[in-house]
Amino acid sequence: MLDDALKTQLAAYLERLVAPIELVASLDGSESSAELRALLETVAALSPKITLSESADARMPSFAIQRADDASVAVRFAGIPLGHEFTSLVLALLQVSGYPPKVEQALIDAVKGLDGEFHFESYFSLSCGNCPDVVQALNLMAVLNPRITHAAIDGALFQAEVEAREVMAVPAVFLNGQPFGSGRMELAQIVAKLDTGAEVRAAEAIKAKAPFDVLIVGGGPAGAAAAIYAARKGIRTGIAAERFGGQVMDTMGIENLVAVTETEGPKLAAELERNVRANGVDLMNLQRAEALVPAGADGLVEVKLASGASLKSKTVILATGARWRTMNVPGEDLYRNKGVAFCPHCDGPLFKGKRVAVIGGGNSGVEAAIDLAGLVAHVTLLEFDVKLRADEVLQRKLRSLPNVAVITNAQTTEVTGDGQRVDGLVYTDRGTGESKRVDLEGVFVQIGLLPNTEWLKGTIELTPRGEIVTDDKGHTSLPGVFAAGDATTEPYKQIVVAMGGGSTAALSAFDHLIRHSAPAAAAPVGTPETA
Repeated sequence: MLDDALKTQLAAYLERLVAPIELVASLDGSESSAELRALLETVAALSPKITLSESADARMPSFAIQRADDASVAVRFAGIPLGHEFTSLVLALLQVSGYPPKVEQALIDAVKGLDGEFHFESYFSLSCGNCPDVVQALNLMAVLNPRITHAAIDGALFQAEVEAREVMAVPAVFLNGQPFGSGRMELAQIVAKLDTGAEVRAAEAIKAKAPFDVLIVGGGPAGAAAAIYAARKGIRTGIAAERFGGQVMDTMGIENLVAVTETEGPKLAAELERNVRANGVDLMNLQRAEALVPAGADGLVEVKLASGASLKSKTVILATGARWRTMNVPGEDLYRNKGVAFCPHCDGPLFKGKRVAVIGGGNSGVEAAIDLAGLVAHVTLLEFDVKLRADEVLQRKLRSLPNVAVITNAQTTEVTGDGQRVDGLVYTDRGTGESKRVDLEGVFVQIGLLPNTEWLKGTIELTPRGEIVTDDKGHTSLPGVFAAGDATTEPYKQIVVAMGGGSTAALSAFDHLIRHSAPAAAAPVGTPETA
């Protein structure tokens, strides 16, 4: 199950175990239980501080990781945590043993101070890139606070449970048996939902910050590149991001990033964050911008945040990226996460053996249909245009699949359901005007991106599509305000292009500072610039 290279790597990590731990398995006669037993036996054999035992549990196959001398320090996995969840397994082993987490002390104290009984259950899929963040955050909470428990459950292995709880998108979190949240959540977000004073305290801390030389709004590839280039100039640099990593967090296979043969979005985002922090950038995550106020008499641009706090800076770089475009048809919002989904990698396994549709015939849509065809009973791909727009190599692969139907010249007009979940969609044949229905249980929307710029309307020049108008140096219509990435008029929405745009915007912002004002106190910098 684990190859020799992975065993060697895991053994090296397990040398960091602090206290002895016990793996307590709950197994039956199924094939998946046999696979889990093999995995646990392999893990236990790699360290003398790990023992393996068995005990019954309601979910099988499952296992608990618990401190040998204190069973209250424990987490549970229902399933086989490989794929994206293998890192969650490794971290759980270390943290249950007492290995210190790489988390700010203030956040650790907040988790320890939570008062009440919190029994979490999270549903994940092994192909979901967002799920590990949630699983790892909840696991850590269970380790830090004895009043918190957590079971991470592979939805693909516990289909009956998933259907009974109407889980149709992952990650999905339940607290004390009731829905708590869905989608990617970080530790700070979960704590804020449980501790209402946390957001207020964070806002007060932001209000106390001194003005920046360069403030970047957005934490995707463009924002990260801008921050690194600005900080390396020795100037005070900050990032305010609603979700560090941005759209990259939802991108699995990345094979066209120069000098990187292949990677995955969450891994790339983690590397970007590591690089940003190493250069002394003040990273303020989970902060949504609501208004941009042009520079006044003090020469400072102001960015107002949803938390009630605001930040000021001599220059601002807008790198807010984009989000999935929606169809804007009846039923789409009603059945979001109840059959309407946007991430085939994350949610595809929940539709195993079912009929689904993919909306969109570009590269994203065709790739989604190809991926889903290996999981579901049947895929219907609907494209508004008279022909698919995806690369020919993808179209050839799509045409080779026996369980895929392609409908072109089709305008989706409604997503239907029984009030609880999707049961079909209605589309209009644009050639004949005839309305037709397709019976299915899932709809994956893949029709492009929408720039996150609504909050800028009336303040800065935008195109009719909502893109920020920039020149070749990243200047916007406001002096001292620059922009980069997918939120701008840059025609090529690619990671490497966004990184280049962010770097250009940072250099332009530095040039603006030199010409118009003296920089503030220098920020810590990394290694000397070599490129």
